[in-house]
Amino acid sequence: MNAHMPLRTETILETDITPTGGDYETVRRVIEKISLDYRDQPSLETLAAEVGQTPTALQKLFTRWAGLSPKGFLQAVTLDHARRLLDEGLPLLEASYEVGMSGPGRLHDLFVTHEAMSPGHYKTRGDGVTIRYGYHLSPFGVALVMVTDRGLAGLSFNDPGEERAAFADMSGRWPNATYVEDMSATAPYAARIFDPSAWRAEQPLRVVMIGTDFQVRVWQALLKIPMGKARSYSSIAEEIGSPSASRAVGAAVGANPVSFVVPCHRALGKSGALTGYHWGLTRKRAILGWEAGQLSA
Repeated sequence: MNAHMPLRTETILETDITPTGGDYETVRRVIEKISLDYRDQPSLETLAAEVGQTPTALQKLFTRWAGLSPKGFLQAVTLDHARRLLDEGLPLLEASYEVGMSGPGRLHDLFVTHEAMSPGHYKTRGDGVTIRYGYHLSPFGVALVMVTDRGLAGLSFNDPGEERAAFADMSGRWPNATYVEDMSATAPYAARIFDPSAWRAEQPLRVVMIGTDFQVRVWQALLKIPMGKARSYSSIAEEIGSPSASRAVGAAVGANPVSFVVPCHRALGKSGALTGYHWGLTRKRAILGWEAGQLSA
């Protein structure tokens, strides 16, 4: 952490996140319940009891958040059902569509333009780069947004109370950069990223990638995966011309500093398994389910 960088997460959380931050926690617990007990196909009543809400209240909250009902989400992420289709060679998300969870997408994917910082900036661990950051409420918990004067450089997620750990994780990637807390600079990015109505090709979101040449190539390949689709590490390795580098591709996917926008959540294991996710497997399922809900809206 930069010694002269102030970190005032407590004030930010009290004024901007806590009052409406409970929705994600409720939804997270429901998704976790579904993920653990999908074989039992838990009912709406069971899920509501799990989070201390009435079935009607949970139905409204979850549908508002995800764009589909808890039952629809359960169908979208039921792995044992999807595996029968995966055995036929279908990627996970396509398999979920085959069980009726979404039709052809009526929403254009997030249009992103990107560039890579010079290798020198990465080698010097961010020396000479000023990164402005802020915490914002998102559908997936508290989002830590980091920007440079050239565009979005970092996006991570955490639960309330984990802001310092999230900052340490992200700033540790470029420890020699100068960090400035500036929510006025990051708020426009947060507003665009999590508002599908703002995803317009004529107003692209600029992303700047700070990593090794190999990492940048992997992250560029992730940007080519459309919403609602998924790719295996091995297929990404083939696409970037390194077919034997599946393990290294997996490491680069895990090191992606711009989550959600650079969609590392759409990368799957060879068998179609969701595998790990730097910000939690439950959150990965949440993002995939949210995208399925947007496509079926």
